[in-house]
Amino acid sequence: MIDDDNAFVLRLARDERDLRAAQRLRYRVFVQELGAEGPMVDHDQQLETDAFDPHFDHLLLIDPRRDAARLDDVVGAYRLLPSDRLSGPGRYYSESEYDLTALKATGRKLVELGRSCVHPAYRGGSAMLQLWNALAGYVLERDIEVLFGTASFHGTDVQALAQPLSYLAHHHLAPPELRVRALPPHAAAMDIVPPAALDRRAALSGTPALIKAYLRLGGFVGEGAFVDHEFNTTDVCLILDTAGMSDKHREFWIRKKAARG
Repeated sequence: MIDDDNAFVLRLARDERDLRAAQRLRYRVFVQELGAEGPMVDHDQQLETDAFDPHFDHLLLIDPRRDAARLDDVVGAYRLLPSDRLSGPGRYYSESEYDLTALKATGRKLVELGRSCVHPAYRGGSAMLQLWNALAGYVLERDIEVLFGTASFHGTDVQALAQPLSYLAHHHLAPPELRVRALPPHAAAMDIVPPAALDRRAALSGTPALIKAYLRLGGFVGEGAFVDHEFNTTDVCLILDTAGMSDKHREFWIRKKAARG
């Protein structure tokens, strides 16, 4: 684990080189580590790309001690699409997996999050926390009200994920006014295990850290999981209403806003 808070730079991607560095990190994590594939994966250049990338903001965690010329300096990334820029791509990335009708009908300011990843050497330290802090600043600057996006369990065997998926369905289902729904034919029911048979410890130990972080902030999940065979994942749609955050976390975001003036 590499962890030196003072060495990192956090900013949005500025140019094509920055974007390619983020795509290089995504290739390492999603393709090499997790076995993802897709029509725009570039194995020769080792880039994980898609048609939505030009329309998103790309939040980067940069370690300037690494080789920028080799696109090796981006060690954490998040991509972000605020709703006032939706006219560019014409739809959200998540709409290939979820019916977002209820969420879009709220008329509230939204931001779609995705492609979150951290270099293996930087996990377990402050890298993800720093990305989250920068995300908080991004949300506050733009008065975003609802954050959403898909997050993944590794693998496509839904039965193997029965405990964590069922726990999410029974305890963290979004309210009807924010409840998105997984689209057929790759939708899968999440409430596989009845509430009485849930093993909370097993469910939480089988839940990725990113999903648990959203839940701690007061996040919800949409109805149904989406089995993504290209990416070798089972996805859930996470939704975070900033108005419904816990007092502890809302105070943290308010403090950040006050600090920014």
